[in-house]
Amino acid sequence: MRQATLEKDIRDSILDAVGRLLGHYGYKKMTVDDIAHEAGIGKGTIYLYFPSKEEVALGWIDRANKELLEQLNLITASDLPPDERIRRFLLTRVMFRFDSVQQFAQSLDELYVAMRPIFHARRNRYHDAESQVLAHALAQGRVVGIFHCEDENAVARLMLLATNSLLPYSLSAGELGQRDEIEAKVLGIADMILNGLLRRDTSACVIARIVHEKPE
Repeated sequence: MRQATLEKDIRDSILDAVGRLLGHYGYKKMTVDDIAHEAGIGKGTIYLYFPSKEEVALGWIDRANKELLEQLNLITASDLPPDERIRRFLLTRVMFRFDSVQQFAQSLDELYVAMRPIFHARRNRYHDAESQVLAHALAQGRVVGIFHCEDENAVARLMLLATNSLLPYSLSAGELGQRDEIEAKVLGIADMILNGLLRRDTSACVIARIVHEKPE
């Protein structure tokens, strides 16, 4: 147990250092030597946990998305009304990411471009996990008679797709806009879809079915 805790502490120290360096220098200028120095450990220790600079950066992204998923699970398991859980879910998935990039002096675009192929697969995995949690929350709302939809998985994917344009995958904090503007856009999207789920059984469900069944 003590060894596992120690290893987690070292891993977290490395990832914390990566976050600080990305904020100061960006991905291209950051080196493994920089990470080791910032974390206060030997360079060899970095390679015990991560085989490359790329994997360290991906580990940093993975940790942030894990923290986000934990928050989303707490929201869907809360005592809030079903429709409010959905609103909070969508707001949190966008604003968590928005807040996480405020420390960066430059765009994260170089990080995502440098790792585009592998990051694309990771991003899909993050979104799939979020979609499953959201679909479960929609199913809970259907069971208690709040939502009316025959395919919660399709609606969940539609909701994520509708809010993905507000995520900071290749935009700087300045390009994203003001925080209250982003919040208003997320809530506007959430209310528009929820209005369909709550009052018109065909609107959101039919659109989601079209998206789900659209040929690749």
